[in-house]
Amino acid sequence: MDRELEQLHQELEEDRYQPRAVRRHWIDKGGGKKRPLGIPTVRDRVVQTSLRQVLEPIFEKKFCRHSYGFRPQRSCKDALREVQRRLEEGYHWVVDADIEKYFDCIVPEILMQEVEKEVSDGRVLKLIRSYLEQEVLDGMKKWKPERGTPQGAVISPLLANLYLHPVDEEMERAGEVMIRYADDGRILCRDERQAREALKKLQKELAQRGLRLNLNKTRVVDARQKGGFDFLGYHFERGRKWPRKSSEKKLRERVRPLTRRTNGHSLKQTIATLNPILRGWFGYFQHSHPATFKGMDGWVRGRLRSILRKRRKPRGRARGSDHQRWPNAYFIEQGLFTMAIAHAQICQSRRGPH
Repeated sequence: MDRELEQLHQELEEDRYQPRAVRRHWIDKGGGKKRPLGIPTVRDRVVQTSLRQVLEPIFEKKFCRHSYGFRPQRSCKDALREVQRRLEEGYHWVVDADIEKYFDCIVPEILMQEVEKEVSDGRVLKLIRSYLEQEVLDGMKKWKPERGTPQGAVISPLLANLYLHPVDEEMERAGEVMIRYADDGRILCRDERQAREALKKLQKELAQRGLRLNLNKTRVVDARQKGGFDFLGYHFERGRKWPRKSSEKKLRERVRPLTRRTNGHSLKQTIATLNPILRGWFGYFQHSHPATFKGMDGWVRGRLRSILRKRRKPRGRARGSDHQRWPNAYFIEQGLFTMAIAHAQICQSRRGPH
């Protein structure tokens, strides 16, 4: 490792460094669709991390306060809290905006113009441009994209935020409440007319940067009515929020392989494997409506009852008598993390002792 780092250091100092092709990797996006990732080599990630550590403080000084994605001291939960606060203040009309293929449509020339506003060092500019011109290796095919920055690269989130910064500024200057996490943004307004005007303005600002909205997914909604809107895994509707269907589906997909009726692990071992997954999911969605947790707890217990039923030889899933044989309290005694109980404890701690 020391030898590789020394060689990388020399290449950078002598202006001989050239990034290698990124490896294309496809991940499931849901609904049968796949998202392309561009995975750089380890040596390129080392250089990009060093570059980001230098550039991030420079750009952070100018970024708008309502931008939350991939920024230090900011998170999804901060963005969700701000959405909730605005809804409670009466900003019920929401522009649910979806930018079409954002990372693939970034125009390198426009992005470099934004970088050059803050950076004048020619070698640094050359280094950034080289990452925008990296080849992509997909199986045995290799090509050089004309647009975009690869998702999966260490420096991509910073550059992606910088690319949308002028849009943030214009929307803020116009008095719009836009809450953005990377390419996922919502504009909250007090009435429908304002929301329609905000949508037109957003379309205009994006067009100037070579971007466009996916009109099939972009809409103006009244959060007080049935239908609501989704944001960062949550669904907001009529003053309440709960995990969107895809978020619940992802949890079930993680739990199913661990709770097959034919698995050879003891119940305690199965529960020990499940608990970190259930705690992590609950940690993010703990502000959901209580009914969410009762339903998910019941589904998990049903999976565990089916395992125990199988070991007693009867066929099929757990049914009526199995609920008496292994009641809810039995799984609590075995150490199963129960979301409904955890949620009730959090609510009680907020109210304080009576």
